[in-house]
Amino acid sequence: MQDIIEIDESTVPVPLVDYRDVEILRQEHVVLKHVNFNIYSGEMVYLIGRVGSGKSSLIKSMYAEIPVDTGYARIFEYDLTTIRRRDIPMLRRRVGVIFQDFQLLTDRNVYENLRFVLDATGWSDKDARDARIEEVLKQMGMVNKSYKMPHELSGGEQQRIVIARSLLNSPSLIIADEPTGNLDPDTGEQIVAYLHEIASQGVAVVMATHNMQMLRQFPGRVVRCLDKELICE
Repeated sequence: MQDIIEIDESTVPVPLVDYRDVEILRQEHVVLKHVNFNIYSGEMVYLIGRVGSGKSSLIKSMYAEIPVDTGYARIFEYDLTTIRRRDIPMLRRRVGVIFQDFQLLTDRNVYENLRFVLDATGWSDKDARDARIEEVLKQMGMVNKSYKMPHELSGGEQQRIVIARSLLNSPSLIIADEPTGNLDPDTGEQIVAYLHEIASQGVAVVMATHNMQMLRQFPGRVVRCLDKELICE
């Protein structure tokens, strides 16, 4: 008679993102179907596929920009199929988002861009705000750029500020949507190196990209959007 092996469930890693048989729609059209996808702490996940294949839709569903109506979709403790509108800001505080086009506020300097995020997410203590802003800028090697306006920065510098902004609330998950798309190859390489370093510190990173060279240079788990489905490579 075989011994019964008991599994200590407390030691089984729990995914930060857990999708099972999810369907994602845009304007009532199916973009992705039968999506089975999960992300664990410290993972570097590349999301690849042609333009229009559903990469951005999948990413936006993770921070409730696009609703999920079908299947099982959970991020942290939030059920994305039933999440209440008032809970979405709390979810988004735990997700850092990095955009291809930066989306910095052009009428204020770097410090004010970062302070705006902290003000919006409930940081009322000025000393704590200033300390956190200095911390993330130092992490990105940009502490001497806090007084600069966005237009005074290069594309690579702007993206480093965007990464700093994404780190302000110590997220468990960072989502990067084509973060190197507007950068030259050397600067893009630096940005992906930063994201890999962040993942090595235990933060999950999901990066949508077309840059296959980056995948070879900075290995991670690769998931492809193809024919309205996700394929793990």
